[in-house]
Amino acid sequence: MALHRLTSITMGVPNVAQTASYYTDFGLTGEADGWFTTQDAGRQLRVVHAPTRRLVEVRIGVDTPDDLAAAASRLKRLGVDAAVRDTALTAYDKATAVRAVLEIAPRLVQDPQPATAYNGPGRTERTGTRAPGLLRTGQVRPRKLGHAVVGTPDLDGTTAFFREGLGFKASDYVKDHGAFLRCSTDHHNILVLAAPVTYLHHTSWQVDDVDDIGRGAAAMLEDHPERHVWGLGRHHAGSNFFWYLKDPAGTFSEYYSDMDCIVEDQLWTPEVLEGAKGLFNWGPPPPPSFLAPEDLAALMTGSHNSTMGS
Repeated sequence: MALHRLTSITMGVPNVAQTASYYTDFGLTGEADGWFTTQDAGRQLRVVHAPTRRLVEVRIGVDTPDDLAAAASRLKRLGVDAAVRDTALTAYDKATAVRAVLEIAPRLVQDPQPATAYNGPGRTERTGTRAPGLLRTGQVRPRKLGHAVVGTPDLDGTTAFFREGLGFKASDYVKDHGAFLRCSTDHHNILVLAAPVTYLHHTSWQVDDVDDIGRGAAAMLEDHPERHVWGLGRHHAGSNFFWYLKDPAGTFSEYYSDMDCIVEDQLWTPEVLEGAKGLFNWGPPPPPSFLAPEDLAALMTGSHNSTMGS
């Protein structure tokens, strides 16, 4: 596909300093100009001020100027204006005001990490030593940004903006409620979620394996049990292990590992998922606040404040 990765996002929050401190604890590396970096993909998160928490910008990598021109043509057919300058295209989703930037960027190549040695029935991959996950002592640091989830009052319109306009592919749908869309070989890089108001539901960050999900969450919760939201579990859409935490602005952040990889489009058939199956395959049931965030009413009335979640 012409699109090849989610390069970065900008999130707007009322409480920049508190939120930035949280993502340092989460394992991202802060830069002097407000950006945060991951181990493998560089500058992937920027935190800026906004009256309410929201997805301000999403940047997507493409290969050539022809990819920008093709996207501009598709967006025009949708009635969306796009500005193309040099190596980037900029367009805005009408329903959410999210700024989408397609930019010519190198493809991300991650160095293969040694497979975790798990023993199983009749299969001994590790002998004479404890499990590697028990021996790690350093802070968990996400490898890359996986996806962002944006709430929209116009599910069909925002889905069309990303899918028909920008060129994302559909991986799965949640009936009448959401669309899992990809701009890479990952199962999804954007989840468009039906909501009464625009907001950023969560961001998701790749770690090495389920041990690092558990280690990362445990470290985040050690002095801040209020950060816990949902986990440990395994999703059906995407198949990934997950654990969700909450930042001081009220946005959820997810550690994930073992995401489905879609290399050949013709070998993947999107499902229309219903009920709990779209959320998880196993694990504790999602709390009500995951389905309807506690500050949703405040977001709708514009009365969200900087003390949310702190």
